[in-house]
Amino acid sequence: MSSSRFLFRNGTVLHSSDAAAPITTFLESHPGAYTTTRTHHTASCLLFWERHVNRLADSIRILSNSAPKLLFQSNNHRLSLPVTSPMWESAVRALVDDSMNEALPIAMNERRGGEELSVTVLVCGSSGRFNGFEYVDEELMREALDVYVSVGCYVPRAFDVRGNGARLAVVGQGRDVANAKYSDWVRLRKPLEKLRPPSVTELLLSNDGDHILEGCVTNFFVVCRKDNDEAKGTCLHDQNNTCAFEVQTAPIQDGVLPGIIRQIVMEVCLSKGISFREVAPSWSKHEIWEEAFITSSLRLLEHVETIQVPSSWKSLNSKTWEEISWEQKQFEQEGPGMITRVIQKGIMEKANLEGFPIGDAV
Repeated sequence: MSSSRFLFRNGTVLHSSDAAAPITTFLESHPGAYTTTRTHHTASCLLFWERHVNRLADSIRILSNSAPKLLFQSNNHRLSLPVTSPMWESAVRALVDDSMNEALPIAMNERRGGEELSVTVLVCGSSGRFNGFEYVDEELMREALDVYVSVGCYVPRAFDVRGNGARLAVVGQGRDVANAKYSDWVRLRKPLEKLRPPSVTELLLSNDGDHILEGCVTNFFVVCRKDNDEAKGTCLHDQNNTCAFEVQTAPIQDGVLPGIIRQIVMEVCLSKGISFREVAPSWSKHEIWEEAFITSSLRLLEHVETIQVPSSWKSLNSKTWEEISWEQKQFEQEGPGMITRVIQKGIMEKANLEGFPIGDAV
Protein backbone atom coordinates (compact mmCIF):
# COMPACT_ATOMS: atom_id res chain seq x y z
CA MET A 1 0.00 0.00 0.00
CA SER A 2 3.05 2.28 0.24
CA SER A 3 2.35 3.68 -3.22
CA SER A 4 -1.46 3.56 -3.05
CA ARG A 5 -4.28 5.60 -1.66
CA PHE A 6 -7.81 4.32 -1.32
CA LEU A 7 -10.78 6.65 -1.70
CA PHE A 8 -14.31 5.69 -0.70
CA ARG A 9 -17.60 7.48 -1.17
CA ASN A 10 -20.33 6.35 1.20
CA GLY A 11 -18.47 3.07 1.67
CA THR A 12 -17.86 2.33 -2.04
CA VAL A 13 -14.35 2.30 -3.48
CA LEU A 14 -13.80 4.94 -6.15
CA HIS A 15 -11.52 4.28 -9.11
CA SER A 16 -11.78 7.76 -10.65
CA SER A 17 -9.04 10.34 -11.05
CA ASP A 18 -9.96 11.59 -7.57
CA ALA A 19 -8.63 8.36 -6.13
CA ALA A 20 -5.26 8.77 -7.84
CA ALA A 21 -4.81 12.45 -6.97
CA PRO A 22 -3.01 13.64 -3.81
CA ILE A 23 -5.35 14.21 -0.90
CA THR A 24 -4.75 17.98 -1.07
CA THR A 25 -5.87 18.02 -4.71
CA PHE A 26 -9.01 16.10 -3.82
CA LEU A 27 -9.85 18.42 -0.93
CA GLU A 28 -9.25 21.48 -3.07
CA SER A 29 -11.93 20.35 -5.54
CA HIS A 30 -14.57 19.18 -3.04
CA PRO A 31 -16.19 21.60 -0.55
CA GLY A 32 -16.97 20.22 2.86
CA ALA A 33 -15.93 19.73 6.47
CA TYR A 34 -13.13 17.29 7.09
CA THR A 35 -10.79 15.83 9.65
CA THR A 36 -7.52 13.93 9.39
CA THR A 37 -5.95 11.50 11.80
CA ARG A 38 -3.66 8.49 11.63
CA THR A 39 -3.06 5.12 13.14
CA HIS A 40 -0.68 4.34 15.97
CA HIS A 41 1.19 1.26 17.18
CA THR A 42 1.59 -0.28 13.68
CA ALA A 43 -1.98 0.46 12.65
CA SER A 44 -3.56 -1.15 15.69
CA CYS A 45 -5.57 1.94 16.67
CA LEU A 46 -6.77 5.33 15.43
CA LEU A 47 -5.43 8.36 17.28
CA PHE A 48 -8.07 10.32 19.22
CA TRP A 49 -10.83 9.08 16.92
CA GLU A 50 -13.72 10.05 19.21
CA ARG A 51 -12.46 13.62 19.36
CA HIS A 52 -12.14 13.77 15.59
CA VAL A 53 -15.69 12.61 14.96
CA ASN A 54 -17.05 15.12 17.47
CA ARG A 55 -15.12 17.98 15.89
CA LEU A 56 -16.25 16.91 12.43
CA ALA A 57 -19.87 17.18 13.57
CA ASP A 58 -19.14 20.60 15.09
CA SER A 59 -17.53 21.80 11.85
CA ILE A 60 -20.55 20.69 9.82
CA ARG A 61 -22.93 22.45 12.19
CA ILE A 62 -20.88 25.67 12.16
CA LEU A 63 -20.51 25.74 8.38
CA SER A 64 -24.15 24.89 7.68
CA ASN A 65 -25.29 27.84 9.78
CA SER A 66 -22.62 30.45 9.04
CA ALA A 67 -20.91 29.55 5.75
CA PRO A 68 -22.89 26.92 3.79
CA LYS A 69 -20.90 27.65 0.63
CA LEU A 70 -17.94 25.98 2.36
CA LEU A 71 -19.95 22.83 3.00
CA PHE A 72 -22.34 22.29 0.09
CA GLN A 73 -21.87 21.83 -3.63
CA SER A 74 -24.39 24.61 -4.24
CA ASN A 75 -25.42 27.60 -2.16
CA ASN A 76 -29.02 28.25 -3.19
CA HIS A 77 -30.38 27.36 0.20
CA ARG A 78 -29.20 28.68 3.55
CA LEU A 79 -29.81 26.45 6.52
CA SER A 80 -31.51 28.64 9.09
CA LEU A 81 -33.32 25.63 10.47
CA PRO A 82 -33.50 24.30 14.06
CA VAL A 83 -30.70 21.74 13.88
CA THR A 84 -29.39 20.69 17.28
CA SER A 85 -25.81 19.70 18.02
CA PRO A 86 -26.73 16.18 19.25
CA MET A 87 -28.61 15.62 15.99
CA TRP A 88 -25.58 16.57 13.92
CA GLU A 89 -23.34 14.36 16.02
CA SER A 90 -25.68 11.38 15.72
CA ALA A 91 -26.16 11.71 11.96
CA VAL A 92 -22.48 12.33 11.22
CA ARG A 93 -21.33 9.47 13.45
CA ALA A 94 -23.71 7.04 11.74
CA LEU A 95 -22.52 8.12 8.29
CA VAL A 96 -18.86 8.03 9.19
CA ASP A 97 -19.11 4.69 11.00
CA ASP A 98 -20.80 3.11 7.99
CA SER A 99 -18.09 4.38 5.67
CA MET A 100 -15.21 3.43 7.96
CA ASN A 101 -16.61 -0.08 8.37
CA GLU A 102 -16.27 -0.51 4.62
CA ALA A 103 -12.99 1.35 4.09
CA LEU A 104 -10.71 0.13 6.86
CA PRO A 105 -10.82 -3.63 6.17
CA ILE A 106 -9.78 -3.03 2.54
CA ALA A 107 -7.00 -0.62 3.50
CA MET A 108 -5.74 -2.89 6.27
CA ASN A 109 -5.65 -5.86 3.91
CA GLU A 110 -3.41 -3.93 1.49
CA ARG A 111 -1.19 -2.40 4.15
CA ARG A 112 2.40 -3.57 4.39
CA GLY A 113 3.83 -4.60 7.73
CA GLY A 114 5.05 -1.73 9.88
CA GLU A 115 3.18 0.96 7.96
CA GLU A 116 0.89 3.45 9.63
CA LEU A 117 -2.20 4.76 7.87
CA SER A 118 -3.41 8.32 7.42
CA VAL A 119 -7.19 8.69 7.39
CA THR A 120 -9.06 11.74 6.07
CA VAL A 121 -12.84 11.95 6.31
CA LEU A 122 -14.65 14.62 4.25
CA VAL A 123 -18.38 15.30 4.66
CA CYS A 124 -20.17 17.35 2.02
CA GLY A 125 -23.45 17.40 0.14
CA SER A 126 -25.84 19.46 -1.94
CA SER A 127 -27.92 22.14 -0.26
CA GLY A 128 -30.59 21.54 -2.89
CA ARG A 129 -31.44 18.27 -1.18
CA PHE A 130 -32.90 20.29 1.69
CA ASN A 131 -35.21 22.33 -0.54
CA GLY A 132 -38.89 22.05 0.31
CA PHE A 133 -38.27 20.96 3.91
CA GLU A 134 -39.12 23.22 6.82
CA TYR A 135 -37.29 21.05 9.31
CA VAL A 136 -34.11 19.02 8.96
CA ASP A 137 -34.13 15.77 10.89
CA GLU A 138 -31.44 13.12 11.27
CA GLU A 139 -32.79 10.92 8.48
CA LEU A 140 -32.81 13.81 6.00
CA MET A 141 -29.29 14.80 6.95
CA ARG A 142 -28.06 11.28 6.30
CA GLU A 143 -29.64 11.36 2.86
CA ALA A 144 -28.32 14.84 2.02
CA LEU A 145 -24.69 14.35 3.08
CA ASP A 146 -21.92 12.37 1.39
CA VAL A 147 -18.95 10.89 3.25
CA TYR A 148 -15.59 10.46 1.55
CA VAL A 149 -12.87 8.46 3.30
CA SER A 150 -9.29 8.60 2.06
CA VAL A 151 -6.76 6.13 3.44
CA GLY A 152 -3.07 6.09 2.61
CA CYS A 153 0.24 5.15 4.17
CA TYR A 154 1.99 7.50 6.58
CA VAL A 155 5.52 7.48 7.99
CA PRO A 156 5.72 9.49 11.24
CA ARG A 157 8.83 11.58 11.75
CA ALA A 158 10.98 10.69 14.72
CA PHE A 159 10.48 13.19 17.55
CA ASP A 160 13.92 13.52 19.12
CA VAL A 161 16.21 13.64 16.08
CA ARG A 162 18.52 16.52 15.26
CA GLY A 163 17.36 18.33 12.14
CA ASN A 164 13.79 17.09 12.41
CA GLY A 165 12.51 20.33 13.87
CA ALA A 166 10.13 22.72 12.13
CA ARG A 167 11.29 25.89 10.37
CA LEU A 168 8.55 28.49 10.28
CA ALA A 169 7.79 31.77 8.51
CA VAL A 170 4.94 34.25 9.05
CA VAL A 171 3.48 35.00 5.61
CA GLY A 172 -0.24 35.78 5.75
CA GLN A 173 -3.39 36.71 7.60
CA GLY A 174 -5.70 34.46 9.57
CA ARG A 175 -8.53 32.62 7.86
CA ASP A 176 -12.28 33.08 7.98
CA VAL A 177 -14.53 30.67 9.93
CA ALA A 178 -11.39 29.42 11.64
CA ASN A 179 -13.34 27.46 14.27
CA ALA A 180 -14.35 24.91 11.61
CA LYS A 181 -12.08 22.66 9.57
CA TYR A 182 -13.09 22.93 5.92
CA SER A 183 -11.54 21.77 2.66
CA ASP A 184 -11.63 25.09 0.81
CA TRP A 185 -8.80 26.30 3.03
CA VAL A 186 -6.50 24.05 0.96
CA ARG A 187 -7.23 26.27 -2.06
CA LEU A 188 -7.26 29.57 -0.18
CA ARG A 189 -3.82 29.05 1.32
CA LYS A 190 -2.08 28.25 -1.98
CA PRO A 191 -1.16 31.91 -2.79
CA LEU A 192 0.89 31.99 0.41
CA GLU A 193 3.30 29.47 -1.06
CA LYS A 194 4.99 32.17 -3.17
CA LEU A 195 6.21 33.73 0.07
CA ARG A 196 7.66 30.51 1.50
CA PRO A 197 11.43 30.90 1.99
CA PRO A 198 13.64 27.91 1.13
CA SER A 199 13.79 25.20 3.82
CA VAL A 200 10.69 26.55 5.63
CA THR A 201 8.43 23.62 6.56
CA GLU A 202 5.32 25.45 7.79
CA LEU A 203 3.75 28.87 7.19
CA LEU A 204 2.33 30.91 10.05
CA LEU A 205 -0.57 33.37 10.06
CA SER A 206 -0.93 36.75 11.75
CA ASN A 207 -3.38 39.63 11.31
CA ASP A 208 -0.95 42.36 12.34
CA GLY A 209 2.55 40.97 11.85
CA ASP A 210 3.13 40.71 15.60
CA HIS A 211 0.56 38.40 17.19
CA ILE A 212 0.94 34.92 15.73
CA LEU A 213 -2.26 32.91 15.37
CA GLU A 214 -1.53 29.45 13.95
CA GLY A 215 0.09 27.61 11.08
CA CYS A 216 -1.58 26.80 7.78
CA VAL A 217 -1.96 23.18 8.89
CA THR A 218 -0.88 23.34 12.54
CA ASN A 219 -1.43 25.09 15.85
CA PHE A 220 1.49 27.16 17.16
CA PHE A 221 2.85 27.37 20.73
CA VAL A 222 5.71 29.14 22.45
CA VAL A 223 7.29 28.46 25.82
CA CYS A 224 8.16 31.73 27.58
CA ARG A 225 10.31 32.53 30.57
CA LYS A 226 8.29 34.13 33.34
CA ASP A 227 9.65 37.40 34.65
CA ASN A 228 11.06 37.45 38.15
CA ASP A 229 7.86 38.76 39.73
CA GLU A 230 5.84 35.93 38.23
CA ALA A 231 8.44 33.32 39.06
CA LYS A 232 8.93 34.29 42.71
CA GLY A 233 8.89 31.35 45.06
CA THR A 234 10.41 27.92 45.02
CA CYS A 235 11.18 27.95 41.31
CA LEU A 236 12.78 31.40 41.10
CA HIS A 237 16.35 30.11 41.08
CA ASP A 238 15.61 26.81 39.36
CA GLN A 239 15.30 27.40 35.62
CA ASN A 240 14.93 23.64 35.12
CA ASN A 241 11.65 23.68 37.02
CA THR A 242 8.54 23.80 34.85
CA CYS A 243 6.97 26.52 37.00
CA ALA A 244 9.54 29.02 35.68
CA PHE A 245 7.89 28.87 32.24
CA GLU A 246 4.56 29.55 30.57
CA VAL A 247 3.12 27.99 27.42
CA GLN A 248 1.20 30.37 25.16
CA THR A 249 -1.03 29.85 22.13
CA ALA A 250 -3.64 32.05 20.46
CA PRO A 251 -7.20 31.72 21.82
CA ILE A 252 -10.01 30.35 19.66
CA GLN A 253 -11.75 33.74 19.61
CA ASP A 254 -8.73 35.26 17.84
CA GLY A 255 -9.49 33.03 14.86
CA VAL A 256 -7.67 29.71 15.13
CA LEU A 257 -8.73 26.14 14.58
CA PRO A 258 -9.64 24.27 17.78
CA GLY A 259 -7.14 21.53 16.94
CA ILE A 260 -7.42 18.14 18.56
CA ILE A 261 -3.79 18.14 19.70
CA ARG A 262 -4.12 21.79 20.74
CA GLN A 263 -6.76 20.75 23.27
CA ILE A 264 -4.64 17.83 24.43
CA VAL A 265 -1.65 20.13 24.99
CA MET A 266 -3.85 22.23 27.27
CA GLU A 267 -4.93 19.13 29.18
CA VAL A 268 -1.35 17.89 29.51
CA CYS A 269 -0.16 21.26 30.83
CA LEU A 270 -2.94 21.24 33.42
CA SER A 271 -2.08 17.71 34.54
CA LYS A 272 1.69 18.40 34.67
CA GLY A 273 1.41 21.72 36.49
CA ILE A 274 2.75 23.73 33.53
CA SER A 275 1.42 27.30 33.31
CA PHE A 276 -0.71 27.78 30.20
CA ARG A 277 -2.22 30.96 28.81
CA GLU A 278 -4.41 31.43 25.75
CA VAL A 279 -2.87 34.55 24.29
CA ALA A 280 -1.44 35.06 20.81
CA PRO A 281 2.37 34.90 21.08
CA SER A 282 3.80 38.34 20.34
CA TRP A 283 6.85 38.58 18.09
CA SER A 284 7.82 41.80 19.85
CA LYS A 285 8.50 39.64 22.93
CA HIS A 286 10.32 36.83 21.16
CA GLU A 287 13.43 37.41 23.27
CA ILE A 288 11.68 35.59 26.15
CA TRP A 289 10.69 32.63 23.96
CA GLU A 290 12.73 29.68 25.17
CA GLU A 291 11.06 27.01 23.07
CA ALA A 292 8.35 26.70 20.44
CA PHE A 293 6.46 23.82 18.88
CA ILE A 294 3.65 23.11 16.45
CA THR A 295 0.97 20.45 16.62
CA SER A 296 -1.27 18.57 14.20
CA SER A 297 -3.05 15.25 14.14
CA LEU A 298 -0.46 13.76 11.79
CA ARG A 299 2.70 15.27 13.25
CA LEU A 300 1.37 15.30 16.83
CA LEU A 301 4.11 17.58 18.19
CA GLU A 302 7.15 18.98 16.39
CA HIS A 303 9.68 21.28 18.02
CA VAL A 304 10.63 24.50 16.24
CA GLU A 305 14.18 25.31 15.20
CA THR A 306 13.70 28.72 13.57
CA ILE A 307 11.01 31.36 13.00
CA GLN A 308 11.15 34.08 10.33
CA VAL A 309 8.99 37.21 10.36
CA PRO A 310 8.93 40.02 7.76
CA SER A 311 10.67 43.16 8.96
CA SER A 312 7.78 45.10 7.45
CA TRP A 313 4.25 43.69 7.44
CA LYS A 314 3.47 45.63 4.26
CA SER A 315 6.19 43.70 2.44
CA LEU A 316 3.87 40.68 2.29
CA ASN A 317 2.38 42.35 -0.76
CA SER A 318 5.58 41.28 -2.51
CA LYS A 319 5.44 38.69 -5.27
CA THR A 320 8.12 36.38 -3.88
CA TRP A 321 9.91 35.66 -0.60
CA GLU A 322 13.13 37.12 -2.06
CA GLU A 323 11.63 40.61 -2.05
CA ILE A 324 11.02 40.46 1.71
CA SER A 325 13.48 41.44 4.42
CA TRP A 326 13.27 38.87 7.21
CA GLU A 327 13.96 38.84 10.94
CA GLN A 328 14.76 35.44 12.41
CA LYS A 329 14.82 33.76 15.78
CA GLN A 330 16.84 30.58 16.14
CA PHE A 331 16.32 28.51 19.25
CA GLU A 332 19.50 27.60 21.03
CA GLN A 333 18.82 23.96 21.82
CA GLU A 334 19.54 21.46 19.05
CA GLY A 335 16.44 19.40 19.79
CA PRO A 336 13.21 19.68 21.77
CA GLY A 337 13.45 21.76 24.93
CA MET A 338 12.59 20.60 28.43
CA ILE A 339 8.94 21.76 28.42
CA THR A 340 8.39 20.50 24.87
CA ARG A 341 9.65 17.07 25.91
CA VAL A 342 7.35 16.93 28.91
CA ILE A 343 4.35 17.87 26.78
CA GLN A 344 5.27 15.44 24.01
CA LYS A 345 5.50 12.62 26.53
CA GLY A 346 2.11 13.60 27.93
CA ILE A 347 0.56 13.59 24.44
CA MET A 348 1.86 10.08 23.79
CA GLU A 349 0.48 8.91 27.14
CA LYS A 350 -2.93 10.23 26.16
CA ALA A 351 -2.59 8.67 22.71
CA ASN A 352 -2.12 5.29 24.34
CA LEU A 353 -5.11 5.83 26.62
CA GLU A 354 -7.44 7.20 23.93
CA GLY A 355 -6.40 5.07 21.00
CA PHE A 356 -9.47 3.68 19.22
CA PRO A 357 -8.81 0.00 18.37
CA ILE A 358 -9.06 -0.62 14.64
CA GLY A 359 -11.00 -3.79 15.39
CA ASP A 360 -13.81 -1.66 16.86
CA ALA A 361 -14.18 0.26 13.61
CA VAL A 362 -14.26 -2.69 11.21
